[in-house]
Amino acid sequence: MASLFTHVLVGVAVVQATFPAAGARLWLYAALASVVPDLDVIAFPLGIPYEHVLGHRGISHSLAAALLVGLLVAWRIRSAAPAAGFASLALVIGLVTASHGLLDAMTNGGLGIAFFAPFDDGRYFLPWRPIEVSPIGAGAFFSEWGLRVIKSELLWVWLPVVGLWVLIAGLRARSRAGGH
Repeated sequence: MASLFTHVLVGVAVVQATFPAAGARLWLYAALASVVPDLDVIAFPLGIPYEHVLGHRGISHSLAAALLVGLLVAWRIRSAAPAAGFASLALVIGLVTASHGLLDAMTNGGLGIAFFAPFDDGRYFLPWRPIEVSPIGAGAFFSEWGLRVIKSELLWVWLPVVGLWVLIAGLRARSRAGGH
């Protein structure tokens, strides 16, 4: 998996780019939606095998789950971005949630992502996998392995996301100034 920090960065960046006037409440829900797929780690102490559809990177990382999270969160916080409209909010929060699986599919470890569960239990990676897989658990993260993960994510995710964020902010500022 990508680290919690990177999932949150991407989720908040997507919401900020889409709904620039939204406040901290929507950012908080985007951050939560971006990490909710990893609640599946509860499967480990329950004895559910990693490769099971209910295991880690299983159905909770699917596009169907992302759609469901998008709909539920949009219904819950529809007043946080009233100008956005329910459908737009659901779509963006769904994309934020789906970004979790997409980032995990770009890592160099694990068994892949069950993007199409519950219709297909297959696990998939993207053909390009430059992100160092993050260890599960805080203790393992604060190690040399965790440092490699952070370096990898800074290069392959943080720099592009922050670059796009700055570009979008610049274009918006230019547009507000009349295009000059």
